Amino acid sequence: MKALNIVSLLILILGGLNWLVIGLFEYDVVSEIFDGQDSVGAKIVYIIVGLAALYSLSFFAKVSSED
Repeated sequence: MKALNIVSLLILILGGLNWLVIGLFEYDVVSEIFDGQDSVGAKIVYIIVGLAALYSLSFFAKVSSED
């Protein structure tokens, strides 16, 4: 389970950095790698980042139980 938490966090960090680059420079790294936002590869990456975000919602329960 710890490995899944680390992978999820890593995916979220990479997704967040992509959004930072989009916000600052209007350059989408994922769409450049996969030749457009509508490509299957880019959609898969966006779905994986979204699933990692949904999974990370469970971290709130862990953090609140530690206090």
